[in-house]
Amino acid sequence: RNLRHQTPSIIRIPSFLVQLKLVRIYPKMAKFTFLLLAAIVAVSAAFAPMPRAAISTQTAQPIKASPFPTSLAMAEDMSWEGEYPPSKVLGPIMSKMPSGLLGLISIVCAGACVYSIAQSGVLQQEAGALSSGSWVKWQYILGSFGGPLAWGTHVAAWIQRKNGM
Repeated sequence: RNLRHQTPSIIRIPSFLVQLKLVRIYPKMAKFTFLLLAAIVAVSAAFAPMPRAAISTQTAQPIKASPFPTSLAMAEDMSWEGEYPPSKVLGPIMSKMPSGLLGLISIVCAGACVYSIAQSGVLQQEAGALSSGSWVKWQYILGSFGGPLAWGTHVAAWIQRKNGM
């Protein structure tokens, strides 16, 4: 039997795979593996170091300054010395919020995350829920984002508390 005539496709199966009888058992898997291997080779080639001859040795021309400041020129230095950063690292909105309010927001976000996870767990216990996917609800997915938000707001609350706000 010749599997090349049995499997109509754009990708031709290499003859050594046919001889090893790998294609006879899993013809679609062999094609998938070949495509996956080709994708990995293509992606890894993008990160290969360039040879020295390909690197240009021309000097860069100076860039003329624009009369309008760019966003990089207006950026402030956000480095600090000491145990905790200044409030300005929190941005224009959270740097003005008191630490108690940020702590309350953190508790609400953590509560939404815990509630969403618990309710998803309850829905998973229903018969056939895992096979049909009926346990996945948009509101519980949205509530699960409360975990990272709770972490970020509790760090912001700590920063504000250390800065006396």
